[in-house]
Amino acid sequence: MGGFFGVASKTDCVFDLFFGTDYHSHLGTKRGGMAVCGEDGFQRAIHNIENAPFRTKFERDVDEMKGPLGIGCISDTEPQPLIVRSHLGNFAITTVGRINNMEALVREAFDAGTTHFLEMSGGSINPTELTAALINRKDSIPEGIRYAQSRIDGSMSMLVLTQTGIYAARDRLGRTPVILGKKEGATCASFESSAYLNLGYEPYRELGPGEVDFITPEGAEVVLPALQEMKICTFLWVYYGYPSSSYEGMNVEQMRCNCGAMLARRDHTQADTVAGVPDSGTAHAVGYANQSGIPFSRPFIKYTPTWPRSFMPQKQSQRNLIARMKLIPIDALIHGKRLVMIDDSLVRGTQMRETTEFLYHSGAKEVHIRLACPPILYGCKYLNFSRSSSEYDLIARRVIRRLEGEQADEKLPLYADPDTPQYRRMVEEICKELKFTSLEYQRLDDMMAATGVSPCKLCTYCWNGKE
Repeated sequence: MGGFFGVASKTDCVFDLFFGTDYHSHLGTKRGGMAVCGEDGFQRAIHNIENAPFRTKFERDVDEMKGPLGIGCISDTEPQPLIVRSHLGNFAITTVGRINNMEALVREAFDAGTTHFLEMSGGSINPTELTAALINRKDSIPEGIRYAQSRIDGSMSMLVLTQTGIYAARDRLGRTPVILGKKEGATCASFESSAYLNLGYEPYRELGPGEVDFITPEGAEVVLPALQEMKICTFLWVYYGYPSSSYEGMNVEQMRCNCGAMLARRDHTQADTVAGVPDSGTAHAVGYANQSGIPFSRPFIKYTPTWPRSFMPQKQSQRNLIARMKLIPIDALIHGKRLVMIDDSLVRGTQMRETTEFLYHSGAKEVHIRLACPPILYGCKYLNFSRSSSEYDLIARRVIRRLEGEQADEKLPLYADPDTPQYRRMVEEICKELKFTSLEYQRLDDMMAATGVSPCKLCTYCWNGKE
């Protein structure tokens, strides 16, 4: 995934930019960056944040960078922001999204006269630089942004910093949010609506899908109006979004409580306590506990002083180890108890299996797993929220292949429907494989209802394969 923050101010913007960007640290684990434009032109700093938090890496840069205009990002992939010199003038750019047709667009760029790309990311062309190359095909930055978004298969939201202001653009189908804040003498653009609250900004408005605004200290001018169709990622509420943020009028924490309550309404499990897997499972568990009447507890505590999410390593085996190390059990709340454990999702199953094992090791009598979203059957094509190299890394897909053999892919719609015998058999097989006492997933219709957003505006591809 990734997140960004931009500021246009009548005075120096670096303090707001630094902290506003830092408030996006939960969205990425690899790179952080800031670019500022002032009297001396563009300044940029990019640091690796895999082994240290954003703040500690950029404290010196904050003292050295100056300017009224700036953009920053937390990235799970490529180094950014980038500074570009083109026929459109000098600008800096940062993006959030994914390009599936990278090779075709690169070949097209070479055919059109682009001679080379400089910013290599892991041996590949940096998607943010390719986006800049597409923008430069047109006669203005707004035209270039709309052109780039129309050509990219995937999604691409961005901030483009110029010498006079910042272009903020939400991706064509609004899969990720872009939200504006306003205070006297400054305007900001943010992925997370909560990132600017402690900096004195008030909510201004949210960009619509495909909308492009030009941000100045005085406010925001709509340069290209919003498009009609929206497919915002539902997983933002379920997992990625920060609890204090809101998208399309629905707060993340509230949605998770709604989601947990809906799980409880369909569940009649007898248990002694309900708990959430920290952090994103906690609010789902609160909603479940309030609805069911089963007491909420915290049978293990997440140790974050040395391993918050932004320190998570890229290698999956190391991530699994760290995830286990972070959770410290409380024996008095586990021993002899029948537990309902709620998590946001079940992807590969490794971490949840290990979590369940140490609960049993700590004396749990029963461990009933409840998940806040349906079985994930498809790898996301629009955002980089999963590191799976194959859809068969997904535990649901592995089980379906085991049950159906060569016909597995043809029968996926049957396994996406919670009212079919195929779905129930899949759930039973996953439960048995991971050694849970019982297992239930959230229904897709209930999860969508928990957002309060019209179902036609929600992206549910990873659960049902529908675009």
